[in-house]
Amino acid sequence: MSATTTTVTERRPDGAPVRPWSKVPEVTAGFWTVKVLTTGLGETASDWLARTLGPVPAVAGAAVLLAAALLAQARADRYRPAVYWTAVVLVSVFGTMAADVAHVALGVPYAVSAAVFALVLAAVFALWRRTGGTLAVAEVRGGRREVWYWAAVLTTFALGTAVGDLTAATLGWGYLASGGLFAALIAVPALGHRAFGLPPVPAFWWAYVLTRPLGASFADWAGVGPARGGLGLGTGPVSLVLGAVVAGAVLRAVLVERRARSGRAS
Repeated sequence: MSATTTTVTERRPDGAPVRPWSKVPEVTAGFWTVKVLTTGLGETASDWLARTLGPVPAVAGAAVLLAAALLAQARADRYRPAVYWTAVVLVSVFGTMAADVAHVALGVPYAVSAAVFALVLAAVFALWRRTGGTLAVAEVRGGRREVWYWAAVLTTFALGTAVGDLTAATLGWGYLASGGLFAALIAVPALGHRAFGLPPVPAFWWAYVLTRPLGASFADWAGVGPARGGLGLGTGPVSLVLGAVVAGAVLRAVLVERRARSGRAS
């Protein structure tokens, strides 16, 4: 049996089963924090790379690195924090570039690209549900479900980029106001789940889509100049800071994962 389809079931010392191994981290407050940070990193790093290397080399390089990261993720036998979050960061960078290329190079309005990416995401979810049976990320353990998962993740980044730029640029709300809007909207699925019984799977994906414009709006606000309503810290420095924070969070996740596995093995 290949590594991408192996399911490992662990048991506690008392014999009770523990949460089955997944290729995706458990959805906790830490997960959402790192996810938002990676979206901000992807936004500023994409802008910095496009200006430094040029759009074509930046997109090509990001595509190659993303393919390598996804291959490493597919070959992993379970959730590996460093492998998983490296893939997420590169999806963030490439997804940002995809939405920006559609607007800058092809002249597609953000409203149109947002609608197109929303339709693509709906199609991905429909096909995933038809072939995989569930959109629950805890069931992503390799095979077709993992392929659909990463297709959905990439599309959410492109969709979130288009929506964030739509509110900040096209509608003229600016980055800070857009960030505040998405911070409020991302709380809706959590409240809906707790107060009104919104099922966890749609609540998760609703929030997941919004992490992209949330993190990107605040990262852009920090990086762009005052003429565009930002703090003017620069996309390069902001990328370095966010990259360091994400790296620290991932290192902590690696250590926690190792301790957890050692505890279960003892």
